[in-house]
Amino acid sequence: MSVSAPFIARPVATSLLGVAMLILGVLGYRALPVSSLPQVSFPTIQISTRLPGANPETMAALITAPLERQLGRIPALTLMTSTSTFGLSRITLQFDLARDIDGAVQDVQAAINAASSVLPRQLPYPPVYAKINPADTPILTFALTSKTLQLRELSDAADTLIAQRLSEVPGVGSISVQGGLRPAVRVQADLEALTAAGLGLDDLRQAISGASVSAPNGSLDGPVQAYSIGANDQITSAAEYESITVAYRSGAPVLVRDVASRRRWFRG
Repeated sequence: MSVSAPFIARPVATSLLGVAMLILGVLGYRALPVSSLPQVSFPTIQISTRLPGANPETMAALITAPLERQLGRIPALTLMTSTSTFGLSRITLQFDLARDIDGAVQDVQAAINAASSVLPRQLPYPPVYAKINPADTPILTFALTSKTLQLRELSDAADTLIAQRLSEVPGVGSISVQGGLRPAVRVQADLEALTAAGLGLDDLRQAISGASVSAPNGSLDGPVQAYSIGANDQITSAAEYESITVAYRSGAPVLVRDVASRRRWFRG
């Protein structure tokens, strides 16, 4: 006896059975407990640190490595990756799925505080961290071009104006500015010239850091009006650093150009 013989002899019952199986299949598909693309939120935290002017090797040695030594001690840490680029260090921490993300945030803050003593003192601001989802991808990308502005000015506008305004839009989680240019001046000291002048690297550092400041200069109070002194002592170009006075020797000033390499003493 053939297996298909009962179904051929009863066409109505076969049709009803097929319709019933189709209905059960549709209902079962809609009631599946697992989605084909599940939305899993991994406990992930990203730490970003900026040091304008530092190359990737400097960022890796002075910023990324000290932070990794402290962050690696956090319990339930399953994966830690880091990238060091010009002026930016980014460390991504991924924890076990059972780990509470709020508790992990507290551990990350404690690790950053522990590493603050070995981080460079010239950091413009401390490391910042944020909870992220590694599965998220950028949904909107802006490209800025200009025929009149230089790349430095365009980068400053993107970082200080456009990015700040976009971060205020409701629902925006994170904004990243890529391809920017943050210039920095680097002085290459001439050790022989410093020694001959009786100076050290710390003397050169203090002279340079104290020459470019933006601070109140005082005020003049009169019987009727009061005037504020608005002079700005900030240095805006690399060439102006040549004339900074480091110290006085034998009644003559020792300038930065006297104790630095003449060919490679600055780079903007």
